Amino acid sequence: MLIAADKFKGSLTAVQVAQRVTAGLHRVAPRTEVEALPVADGGDGTVDAAVAAGFERREVRVAGPLGGEVTAAFALRGDMAVVEMAEASGLQRLPAGVFAPLTSSTYGSGELLRAALDAGARTIVFGVGGSATTDGGAGMLAALGARFLDADGEPVAPGGESLRDLATADLSGLDPRLESVDVVLASDVDNPLTGPKGAPAVYGPQKGASPDDVAVLDAALAHFVTVLEKSIGAKAAEYAAAPGAGAAGGIGYGALVGLGASFRPGIEVMLDVLGFASALERATLVITGEGSLDEQTLHGKAPAGVAAAARAAGKEVIAVCGRLALPPEALGRAGIRRVYPLTGVEPDVARCIAEAGPILEDVAERIGRDFLT
Repeated sequence: MLIAADKFKGSLTAVQVAQRVTAGLHRVAPRTEVEALPVADGGDGTVDAAVAAGFERREVRVAGPLGGEVTAAFALRGDMAVVEMAEASGLQRLPAGVFAPLTSSTYGSGELLRAALDAGARTIVFGVGGSATTDGGAGMLAALGARFLDADGEPVAPGGESLRDLATADLSGLDPRLESVDVVLASDVDNPLTGPKGAPAVYGPQKGASPDDVAVLDAALAHFVTVLEKSIGAKAAEYAAAPGAGAAGGIGYGALVGLGASFRPGIEVMLDVLGFASALERATLVITGEGSLDEQTLHGKAPAGVAAAARAAGKEVIAVCGRLALPPEALGRAGIRRVYPLTGVEPDVARCIAEAGPILEDVAERIGRDFLT
């Protein structure tokens, strides 16, 4: 049996989900062989999933989204690094209840990428999601040597709002090592940079942006693209419209236009990196899941990716979750035979969140009875 589940956000990491499911299964069938392969789709938890799969955890001090130093981690195995932008620039790095949609910066993400280069990485899987930022990746690029100046020749201030003051952009100083490194932009988001489906409009409100803030950020990012066009040509605008440009507040755009990154769906990349195919060959049944199985799950989230790969290999898939908001027909189309939500054991949602671990063990015990006895 293979457990390949993502985190239950706010309650359990992907590693803890695997541990709890294993414990519940072993209550019923203690001799059952269970293989755990925690998964992630490029967002927060991606580094932890890589470490669980055998990568080495490396820590470095970088700038957080508000400028103060934080300790961030990346994962390294051989010459491959897994870098998670949320480690440096994620919402998790903001004080509780504090949002800074106009001024938060991805500078620390650039420092994290530089640390991976310093560690000898030749391939970098850059997982983006869960960001506190909407700066188009300008902070990240600045940390890697780009220069963004206002009309007085001074560096523009951190954050997306300040990009409206941008007069010149110079990418010639970017770290030369980037030219010989393969950067893979791993994300479950395929939005463009700006417009009705762009980063500010779709994801800005999650970061505390008011409607006025969204308008300011969208205009500032559009201006960012215009200034970059003067510096590097038409490809600046082409990348702004490309899938993934709007990922993580537009850091996807910065990666495409400045790092030469190639975009791939995050779960596909991570399943390759984690060695999912070989684990799947050994499995008779696959258990996947995440905190909420809903419409978003079907659009590039980890459980959908796991289920698609398992179905292609002829393996049966069931899922665990905190909350189920998908009808049976949608689950069937996704390749998930049956779902076990925590609310099926404990109807009180608040208690499910607070006591997710023990309740998940009880859920896994039910799975054991249904499938192992």
